[in-house]
Amino acid sequence: MLKISTPCQSQLHSFITQGYPHETCGVLLGKQNNNTREILQITQAKNLNEEKPEVRYDLDPKDLLKADNLAKENGWEIIGIWHSHPDHPAKPSETDRQGAWSNWSYVIVSVTQQGIEDTRSWLLNGEEFIEEEII
Repeated sequence: MLKISTPCQSQLHSFITQGYPHETCGVLLGKQNNNTREILQITQAKNLNEEKPEVRYDLDPKDLLKADNLAKENGWEIIGIWHSHPDHPAKPSETDRQGAWSNWSYVIVSVTQQGIEDTRSWLLNGEEFIEEEII
């Protein structure tokens, strides 16, 4: 289960709508207790993909390192990655699966010109994603 506060979700949706029609991405910081992950801060990262930024993202490793340092400073950890799917469903693609790590939440947000359509979270379980409940 993934807990996300209203302010964190609003910030996430703001990053995504501002970045439309390109994929935007970032890091989820927080704490894990048993089967619950709590997002305490969301960071935005640069999408380094210049060939197809509207359908692919390459999260800037410098931004991942900054997020990791911020998490450590606050006694948190990286609990996952978020990215947008402009004009596509909030379901992981094969590319998403190939780049995913076990034990991280992958929040995918579907966005269109009209705004946010859907927000879903996924966990890699072996070779496939399973959906994670968001509260």
